[in-house]
Amino acid sequence: MEPETSPNSSGTKPGAADTTGKKEKSAAQLKKEAEKEAKRKAKLEKFAKKQGKQQAATKQGGDSKNTAKPTKKREVTKISYDIDTKPGEKKDITRSLPDSYSPAYVEAAWYTWWMKEGFFKPEYYTGDVSTPVPGGNFMICIPPPNVTGSLHLGHALMCSVEDCITRWRRMKGQRTLWNPGCDHAGIATQVVVEKKLWRERKLTRHDIGREKFLEEVWKYKHEKGGRIYEQIKCLAASADWDRAFFSMDDNCCRAVKEAFIRLHDEGVIYRNLRLVNWSCILRSAIADIEVDKRELTGRTLLSVPGYDEKVEFGVLVLFAYPVEDSDERLIVATTRIETMLGDTAVAVHPKDERYSHLRGKYVLHPFADRRMPIVFDDFVEMSFGTGAVKITPAHDQNDYECGKRHNLPFIETIDENGMITDACPQFKGMKRFDARKAVLEALKEKGLYIETKENPMVVPICSRSKDIIEPLLKPQWYCKCDDMALNAAKAVRDGRIKIIPNMFEKTWFQWLDNIRDWCISRQLWWGHRIPAYFVTINDPDVKNGSDADNHFWISAHNEDEAMNKAVNRFNCPKEKITLKQDEDVLDTWFSAALFPFAIFGWPNETLDLKTFYPGSLLETGHDILFFWVARMVFFGMKLMGDVPFKEIYLHAIVRDAHGRKMSKSLGNIIDPLDVISGIGLEDLHEQLRNSNLDKKEIAKAIQGQKEDFPQGIPECGADALRFTLLAYSSQGRDINLDVGRTWGYRKFCNKIWNATKFALSVIGNDFIPSTQDFTKASLIDQWILNRLSMATDVCNMGFETYIFQDMTTAIYNFWWYDLCDVYIECLKPVFQNSNKEAQNIARNVLYICLDHGLRLLHPCMPFVTEELWQRLPNRTKDSPPSISVARYPENLSWRNTNIEDEVNLCQEVARVVRSIRTEYQTNKTKTDIFVKCTNEEIASTVSKYRQEITTLSYSSNLSVITTGDTPPGCAISTVSDKCEVHVMLRGIIDVQKELSKLSTKQSRLNEQLQKLQESTQSDNYDKVSFDNNQPRQGRYPLLTVTKNIVRTCYIIYRE
Repeated sequence: MEPETSPNSSGTKPGAADTTGKKEKSAAQLKKEAEKEAKRKAKLEKFAKKQGKQQAATKQGGDSKNTAKPTKKREVTKISYDIDTKPGEKKDITRSLPDSYSPAYVEAAWYTWWMKEGFFKPEYYTGDVSTPVPGGNFMICIPPPNVTGSLHLGHALMCSVEDCITRWRRMKGQRTLWNPGCDHAGIATQVVVEKKLWRERKLTRHDIGREKFLEEVWKYKHEKGGRIYEQIKCLAASADWDRAFFSMDDNCCRAVKEAFIRLHDEGVIYRNLRLVNWSCILRSAIADIEVDKRELTGRTLLSVPGYDEKVEFGVLVLFAYPVEDSDERLIVATTRIETMLGDTAVAVHPKDERYSHLRGKYVLHPFADRRMPIVFDDFVEMSFGTGAVKITPAHDQNDYECGKRHNLPFIETIDENGMITDACPQFKGMKRFDARKAVLEALKEKGLYIETKENPMVVPICSRSKDIIEPLLKPQWYCKCDDMALNAAKAVRDGRIKIIPNMFEKTWFQWLDNIRDWCISRQLWWGHRIPAYFVTINDPDVKNGSDADNHFWISAHNEDEAMNKAVNRFNCPKEKITLKQDEDVLDTWFSAALFPFAIFGWPNETLDLKTFYPGSLLETGHDILFFWVARMVFFGMKLMGDVPFKEIYLHAIVRDAHGRKMSKSLGNIIDPLDVISGIGLEDLHEQLRNSNLDKKEIAKAIQGQKEDFPQGIPECGADALRFTLLAYSSQGRDINLDVGRTWGYRKFCNKIWNATKFALSVIGNDFIPSTQDFTKASLIDQWILNRLSMATDVCNMGFETYIFQDMTTAIYNFWWYDLCDVYIECLKPVFQNSNKEAQNIARNVLYICLDHGLRLLHPCMPFVTEELWQRLPNRTKDSPPSISVARYPENLSWRNTNIEDEVNLCQEVARVVRSIRTEYQTNKTKTDIFVKCTNEEIASTVSKYRQEITTLSYSSNLSVITTGDTPPGCAISTVSDKCEVHVMLRGIIDVQKELSKLSTKQSRLNEQLQKLQESTQSDNYDKVSFDNNQPRQGRYPLLTVTKNIVRTCYIIYRE
């Protein structure tokens, strides 16, 4: 990986790809992106200024229209579950439901009971995993969070999606296994423990040695490692915790050793000397995914660990090399002037006529006794800078390749601590960025400096240490990826693996087609120590190899095995052989790539491995598609002979409500537990003060919290948070999460709560559900069953296709609009009359809606659905003990498209009536309504639903009129050109006030009609396509009808 890339520097060479396989961006692309970024920042600044003005106006008070409105405080009564229930015991449901929904009450006790009953275990249905089940197996492996980490919204999204899918599969009768686990997170954990060691005892890991340091890490893991599991459980994750794995446990260690040894013996893993991404702070090579590429638009000062002053980046320095035996000078450009100390050549293009006379010539290094050849290489762009490029093979990826092609010397001028070596004694011992200034001054003194100018570039930064990445030549272990990449690409092309959303297939193929070998070794102590031993032959007649010579490395499970292998390879007695195990550890992603089969005991042939490999689904964020997902496919196909999973679902990245990346320094990082339980603003501030943020960043973050959460975060509960995240999941790249929407879904929980309480009160405790058909059911009964059937189909399709937004919308609409706003309202008159048969049918239908509706919702909202479902009356011994193992509704037989259209019409009539009542402020007074129809079919439909319309519109009587006039004194509105609604207002409203309103409306309609007439009579009207004219043609009769109605109303009121 190149440390800094620029279209005008030696840091970027045309035709080279970085280790991710992505092409470096051109100057035009960087400029365009810089402009977009500038616009985005301008918007954010504008938003911040607006917020500041509002806050200032609020402080000043007064009636200024700039005064910010006070935020409405979200106050609810928090109800706790106070019944003594031991962990694992079933929750006491004999008491009445509280008056309102409270997450603290609802989410108590259920989870430990679920776990004790074994509902989450794959053995639940059959008692073992070997007995076949009709629905088959469903297995998903959790993307393991860092063992020392804490829950964030990315984890919450992952858990919500994976648990939702798993619960749905379980309810469909499948044997399900959601296997949880944690990753040892080599660099992250080691950094945390090293900081802790220094903070508490002022010691480094080198002070106490490797063995003692690892004891400290394990101690920290045992103290903090279980925290994230408990946090995940708060989200109702239905994982089999008895199968939880840790990437450093015995099973994983055995699998890692076996995989390394097999691949090394086969030649897939090998040792070599190459450039690596080096963090001088960590003193280790790091993975590509641990490198953040920061794009700069020009000169920028960045903070670098270990430096008191900020360091300049985003500039291009031009300087000259004198040509040997000539007065000519060759001008080159670089973004990293300090690397010129390691230059060993200057390259130009073979067809560049400006330099053709220099073929075979040399330039002289000004700070070393070094003649450097001018080489001709077609990787140079003639239009790039001066067309002459300095070559530093030991510190730049592109220069490294050029150096190999031309057999150039590789001179290391920066060591692993970021210090200048003795390659140029004048600068020896300087820090690399101090040398940057010193080299520049020295060039000026020699008259070789030309100029410095601003330059867009990309700076690679270590995500762990925030250090600037330095490419260094180091002997490392590599894994060949070309053949495995071909197989992984083929698996997607032939359908063995399906990537969802499929837009990521292009990215998948692009990366695999440009793959490079993977550096798998890390210079750390915490992790899987590499099971390889360097062989030294203690015989003067035998030439020993170098540390980078793969032939002198033996991989083995232990030293005895390594010795036997060495004896056979070198045909030498044991007494003359010395072995030394590699000190390095493997990249964390190496062990992570083995998870799909290592968790089941591989290389042993276990029953779990036979049953659950390959898995069904891999769900994770698209940001680690290559670094983890692709490598699991590599190793699964290589070591197991089959793909590790059949589908890959990639969820979006969670951002804040303004679309900004979650960042501690912005104060917009949200702990899911704070959303679940609620937290005050001051407590949010305290979390920042106790973090590792700089004081300036803390002040900025606190201000961000004040703007986004002026009253803190209200208690929303796990169910509302899960539903929010699922509702946002529209298979896009980003989720802009607004906590206010989560509060809205908490209200949804309360709506379900109140609806169920009402339904249970009318159903009664002695109710026994019947299996009767519903041929005698009322029209509204048939309609709600139709709506339930439709919601069920949409939900199952949403799960099948991973379009969770469709599923959550269908459930929300069924509960809120269909069941609560329409059906339950229409039932109230039914239970007020004496028709027992109608009441009995209504009770059965209502029970079905509750039972099926709760089961539809359960995968999204486990807690509230269990709480309410358990209270449904007359559950028998044969009934499932928990809604989590009840059957998910599917293929319901109550679809009725005719009744759907009829009720839609009636709802529209009721809506128009309510709109008139709202306009005339008569919502509290029942009145008569008259529906005038010019179509017999519409009139018949309205007549059939007379009771439902009057109920939904809060009217006293409804009359259908097909001929003749309606009584005077009515407000009139249109449902369609064949249906009008007349609402009696005589004696209820202020006539003079309404005359003024109607006069204004009449004028507005006349203007609209005149504009429409003018547009249709223009010369260009006929040139417009028929499709584009249709909307205007359709508006004309409706506007005319409306105008006539308003005119009629005006005349009636005036009379």
